Amino acid sequence: MGAVVLTTAIRNGGSTLPSVLAPSQTANTPADRTPAASLVAAPPRPDTRPAFTPPSAASLPDTEFGKTVRRGEQIFLHTPQNASKFAGNNLNCSSCHLDAGRRPDAAPMWAAYVMYPAYRAKNGHVNTLAERLQGCFRFSMNGKPPAADDPVLIALQTYMFWLADKAPTGVPLKGHGYPKLPAPAQKADYLRGSQVYARNCAVCHGDQGQGQKNGEHWVFPALWGPDSFNWGAGMHQIKNAAGFIKVNMPLGRGGLLSDQEAWDVAYFMNAHERPQDPRYTESVARTRAKYHDSEDSLYGLEINGHVLGSDAPPSGGKLAQGAER
Repeated sequence: MGAVVLTTAIRNGGSTLPSVLAPSQTANTPADRTPAASLVAAPPRPDTRPAFTPPSAASLPDTEFGKTVRRGEQIFLHTPQNASKFAGNNLNCSSCHLDAGRRPDAAPMWAAYVMYPAYRAKNGHVNTLAERLQGCFRFSMNGKPPAADDPVLIALQTYMFWLADKAPTGVPLKGHGYPKLPAPAQKADYLRGSQVYARNCAVCHGDQGQGQKNGEHWVFPALWGPDSFNWGAGMHQIKNAAGFIKVNMPLGRGGLLSDQEAWDVAYFMNAHERPQDPRYTESVARTRAKYHDSEDSLYGLEINGHVLGSDAPPSGGKLAQGAER
């Protein structure tokens, strides 16, 4: 899950994603020429994944089980307040998993629940659901993982179990995860992304991606900087961010941006410094080689004269700061 967030969108980065190659325009013989019909894009494949609708809040029983579900929901919606020992920033689980983890194409909890245990390339072994949630606290919440039997993890898993009631298990459901956008027609671009951000995102997330508060209550999450998700979170990957933004942002107006704008603003957002990857190993270069060696990550790359990760705030956020006092 990655709890992590965005809620509306993004700001400052260069360009690395490959653009789509155009067909050759220099063929000299009929055999070399590509028939015009073959240049027409194939229609998108129909989504044949099973559909599912989670139970309504009104159906929650007034039992001990129901109380645990409600506690899990409150942790999900107000994570720093209800899991303060484990959250290092001020994001909520619902920052990235919208509508209390119910919304399709925003990595809904009901679709995630039915897929675990599952192998994850990120850590190279089969993960239980508890371990997956521990990763969310470590990376997206920039904090520390609760023990597998901690009441926080038990409540969150119980909430997910209830949301997935009667869902088919072991198969991807329609709306699972974040959408996968086609490769952009042009390389994702920092300058274009900054313009998309200024028009569509800054009003909620701030000119500097710092988020927005109403008094002490966070209304819109930080997208970069010391109070955002760290370099190990899934949302720092440009493909994840672009898919999330395209369908869900600006908040309440999902689909407003073109695919290209979603790629550009995702690049811009993730071309800014954020807390260090807690897996940091000796140097930024070695950490990139071990954990970020992909065009999907800007960690360790030089953008606008700055090597991302070289000036990252320490991982752990306010938990680490409290430990130093």
